[in-house]
Amino acid sequence: MDPCQFLRIVIRNLAIKFSSSSLNSNSNSCYCKLKIKGFPEQAATVPVIPRDGSHPEAQVQNVSACFNLTKTDLESLIKSKSTTNSSRKNNNGGLSSSTRLTLKMEVYTTKSPNGCGFGSSGKLLGTVSVPLELSQQVIEGKTSTVMQNGWVLVGEKKKKGLNPHLYLSVKAQPDPRFVFEFDGEPECSPQVFQVQGNIKQPVFTCKFSFRHSGDYNNSTSSSAMSEPSTSRSWLGTLKADKDHHQQNQVKERKGWSITVHDLSGSPVAAASMVTPFVPSQGSDRVSRSNPGAWLILRPGDNTWKPWGRLEAWRERSGHGSDGLGHKFELLPDAGPIASAMGPTGITLAQSSIPTRSGGKFSIDVTTGPSPAGSPNSSFDFGSWTGSGSGSSSGSEVGPVTGWWPGFMYKGFVMSSTVGGEGKGNKPVVEVGAQHVTCTEDAAAFVALAAAMDLSMDACRPFSQKLRKELRQQSGQFVV
Repeated sequence: MDPCQFLRIVIRNLAIKFSSSSLNSNSNSCYCKLKIKGFPEQAATVPVIPRDGSHPEAQVQNVSACFNLTKTDLESLIKSKSTTNSSRKNNNGGLSSSTRLTLKMEVYTTKSPNGCGFGSSGKLLGTVSVPLELSQQVIEGKTSTVMQNGWVLVGEKKKKGLNPHLYLSVKAQPDPRFVFEFDGEPECSPQVFQVQGNIKQPVFTCKFSFRHSGDYNNSTSSSAMSEPSTSRSWLGTLKADKDHHQQNQVKERKGWSITVHDLSGSPVAAASMVTPFVPSQGSDRVSRSNPGAWLILRPGDNTWKPWGRLEAWRERSGHGSDGLGHKFELLPDAGPIASAMGPTGITLAQSSIPTRSGGKFSIDVTTGPSPAGSPNSSFDFGSWTGSGSGSSSGSEVGPVTGWWPGFMYKGFVMSSTVGGEGKGNKPVVEVGAQHVTCTEDAAAFVALAAAMDLSMDACRPFSQKLRKELRQQSGQFVV
């Protein structure tokens, strides 16, 4: 089936300048709140440039916010437009061929000199409303369009005052995604369907199992959870961590694995718990300083090869509630690039999901410095350092320098739903179509989504019992 239709509205190149130099000289930035009706509010820093500054694009190449419109959102826009046009025609006597949204921005000064003013009661400088005209071709995902690119006045112009002007670029671009839906909880070995509208088509089956310690030494079949034979010692290091935990901990959750098969029965991806989830000393909680870990595996050369590593732990949020902290690293293949990187991978996601209500796990390599787009791509991340979005499922991207040419993950990569603690969840996974070139690509993200969902159970306090599907380990003590 074809991918589902999505649309992204990307805001970048934010900068602000003032007609007066009376702004507090200790502040080198402001911040703004961005709103589109029907979508969660976002926030972004806005660098201050000299008042005689002109076009900031040469110095500022930031993607500051991004709003994602699903097919349902787009259908609602089309329906709303049709209803409006049925009662009102345009000046040419025909129906309007565009739909309008409004981007509203509130711009504030920051209280702290380092520019970290989100949530602080900085002074409101003014508001900006930017009309966003979406043509029928844009809504149908056939083309991209720039809807704003230049300076706008913040608030009303005054004879005396700062009269701030904001620079911003707003672009709407199609972002097709494959959507997959589990028909049961990952620990129940469910089928996985590809979804397009009301049509569901089975594409994968998942097999949840408990891996025994001896499985590490079985190295022949790619259908078994065997240690990948690569020139990198990823699993060697992780196995040493596992042995250390086993010697020092009595309570542990370990050995979970999930294998994704295609419809022919061939294994196409897997997630294996390679570092047990254990409580920190004097506690019944998995801490950030001692997280559990999964290895996401893909088949290659008749064995499993590591593709990514997911760490998870339990943490307190600012409001006293708990969150599922997590970090996902992309692990490069063995070779010159891997040698240059050393023992760590590239962090593609790092955030927290509320344990009570659940949320979304997301990999979105969009926010942060972005070099100019190329003809073949909306973003060209040859050399950049990213930072997380303001959403509860944002991403935090580590430094990537130019020695990894053709960095393959750009823009929206994937997201998956994660159920709240103790609540059954059938993950829904979205994967950017540009990142799926074969069955194994999609299966790897499905395995990652399963591991993320299972981590919510793995990080439950050890004073609480797990569901029976997760407690059937023979000869192992699991709380």
